[in-house]
This record gives sequence, structure tokens and C-alpha cells, in this order.
Amino acid sequence: MIIHNLGLNDSILNQFVAEIRDVGIQTDRMRFRRNIERIGEIMAYEISKTLKYQIVDIRTPLGIQPVSVPCNSIVIASILRAGLPFHQGFLSYFDRADNAFISASRKYNDDHSAFTIETGYLSSPSVAGKTLIIADPMLATGSSLELAFQLLSKNGEPSRIHVACVIASKQGIETATQIFPAKITTVWAGAVDPELNDKAYIVPGLGDAGDLSFGGKI
Repeated sequence: MIIHNLGLNDSILNQFVAEIRDVGIQTDRMRFRRNIERIGEIMAYEISKTLKYQIVDIRTPLGIQPVSVPCNSIVIASILRAGLPFHQGFLSYFDRADNAFISASRKYNDDHSAFTIETGYLSSPSVAGKTLIIADPMLATGSSLELAFQLLSKNGEPSRIHVACVIASKQGIETATQIFPAKITTVWAGAVDPELNDKAYIVPGLGDAGDLSFGGKI
């Protein structure tokens, strides 16, 4: 399995990651969502370098120009609700892609000492033989990612898998290496943080990406 920690390289991506972490900036929901979207756009560009390409002849007003364009069939899959801005970033670049959405949320016990992952909704085309991009902003324990992949796999086996996250924990990365077939999977992270706290949130992380994007929930 290939793992890319894009935060180790100097690029504008680090500015956007810094802003979504910053407690003085992240209260601006519009800016927070847009920065998540921008990170998705950057990752989409990086992933585009790994796709297959073919030459097509493009007719201009003055002639014919051969151009190399991607020819993969892509499915972008996101976990609701935190994944929506991230998903839009990928869709802005892969605008011909099919789309899949999965609802998954943590269900804590009474004292919040443990949780299970509940799924309640799946809308997905077949991923058989396609390039599957799973866009999940926060890769903490990897539990929701595992359930999402199980649900998506019911609609066929992809030819290539890209797991994209804004911030991952080391534990989440390790879980991903166990879940996904190594030969066809690449993990992309904007940053990799060292640990999880006792509530299984990434530390230092950024907080709850869904709440920061869309407001609190009951």
C-alpha cells in the first residue's frame, strides 16, 4: 500500500490545513467548508497524476489538436455529513465522476466511554472495475471507513482505491492498511497526527469536522 502524507511537503495545502485547525479561524463556517473543499481539490489534482490517459483529437476553430485526457471511470464516495465539503472539492475536478454517499455516525454508550458505528443510508452505483475515491475528512480509528468499504464492496470490486483524508491518526492509517487490498490502494492525507484521546478524537486534530462545517447536533 502506498501512503502519501502531503503535509510533509511545502505547498499551499499546509496553509489550508493550518486554518481549519486554528480555533480563531475555524469558527467561520464558510471559510472552514471552503478550506476543506480546497484540500479536496488539491488531492484530486494529485490523484489525477496516477490515472490512465488516452489521446483524443480535439477540434478547435482553426484545426485539430491531440490532447492526453484521463479515461478512468471514477466513483467518489463520502461519509455523511462531514464529508460533503471534501466531496465537493473532488467533484469540482472529477466532474464526470459517479457519486456514492454513506451515512455513518458514532453511537456512544451512556458514559461516552465507548461507541459503535451505525450506518443507515447508502446511495451508490456499482464500483466494479472502477477507480474508487473514498473521501473521509477525519481518519481516526478507521471504524467508519471499514464499514463504508464493506457497504461499497457489495456493489462490486474496484480496480483501484484511493482513500483521501484531511487529517489522519497513525492508528487510522494502520487500520486502513489492514482493511484495504494493498496492491490497489493508496492513502492520501493532508496531515498525520500522532494519537487519539480517550474519546477517539484525533489529537491535536481540529475538533468535529461535521459540527464545524454545519453546526452542532442533538
